[in-house]
Amino acid sequence: MTRSELVAALADRAEVSRKDADAVLVAFAETVGDIVAKGDEKVTIPGFLTFERTHRAAREGRNPASGEPMTIPAGYSVKVSAGSKLKEAAKGK
Repeated sequence: MTRSELVAALADRAEVSRKDADAVLVAFAETVGDIVAKGDEKVTIPGFLTFERTHRAAREGRNPASGEPMTIPAGYSVKVSAGSKLKEAAKGK
């Protein structure tokens, strides 16, 4: 599903204009991004998804082109976990 298809589906379900549905989608993405960037709390939509920032420690890796060992610096990543309702939907129930 593309972004425009998602916006159209949201607009139909919520019975709002596509412009309003797109504005809500943009606001949702920006809000989740801001909270995850801070890193002090996670965003949970009960039964659906959880977004949280995680710390990745520095580690040794290999340069894929040359095979030489290299140090990959520490950094941050995002963990997205599926909730129970989303897991059930994926099973087709």
